[in-house]
Amino acid sequence: MSALSIVDTHVHLTDPARLSYPWQADVPKLDRPFLPADYQAATGDLDVTAMVFVEVDTASGQEVEEVAWVSELATDEARIRGIVARAPLEKGEGVRALLDELHTYPLVRGIRRIYQAEPDLDFCLRPGFIEGVRALAHYGFSFDICMNWRYMDQTIRFAGQCDNVPMVLDHIGKPDIVGGKLDPWRGQMRELARLPHVTCKISGVATEADHDNWTVEQLRPFILESIEIFGFDRVMFGGDWPVATLAIDYPRWVDVLLEVLADVSDEERGKLFHDNGAAFYRLAGTT
Repeated sequence: MSALSIVDTHVHLTDPARLSYPWQADVPKLDRPFLPADYQAATGDLDVTAMVFVEVDTASGQEVEEVAWVSELATDEARIRGIVARAPLEKGEGVRALLDELHTYPLVRGIRRIYQAEPDLDFCLRPGFIEGVRALAHYGFSFDICMNWRYMDQTIRFAGQCDNVPMVLDHIGKPDIVGGKLDPWRGQMRELARLPHVTCKISGVATEADHDNWTVEQLRPFILESIEIFGFDRVMFGGDWPVATLAIDYPRWVDVLLEVLADVSDEERGKLFHDNGAAFYRLAGTT
């Protein structure tokens, strides 16, 4: 196997002294700063050549401040080549002023609006939300889909109404790995993969299993199904650091994927770990 070069399409950085993260109070292990130096220590000798920062659900109103902070970090940490910002897309046309401002930051490549905690499973089907997502095309932004398996049916219908925007499914749709339930998730993934503008991020898998007692064999079918369904041209690697550390450390996650995919070609491995993510997020200097 050739040397592994990694484009990490899912990195979180936090600084509670700079920004507010209301959710951290419920996750004590993550209630502290996570900065580029910590990421370097966590990745060790792995050859991470580029990374995409993904928004960390800051307090409402801090969307631009978060992007400004990460853009500052990128002046010293040159591997930060892209940013997925947060925006309340449910505002429909009302979100355009914020999108206009986010568009002034050159590293912003896409938008994420998490809806996995919305009590209304149809949240992503609301006209305002669909209108807001469709508006991303004007800015050349992609959309990161972040929800769990309970919202899959609605997500398929939503994504089908926004085919003008490139989309990536975060964390393989957060299936019920604790319950070992491949179905109906597997069938829903096939439906979603029929939409050519949707790609799948192979990330956050161990955190959907029992954090303390997962095994590679429990993760294997979910990883393999995701890649088989979307194909090696439409999957990308994500470390989901530091959230993933609730269940797995960074080198171990890479090792799990290499073990599960031991029989694939160097070309296929390169597409997953490097090429597809660099292309989707339009990252400069990643050849």
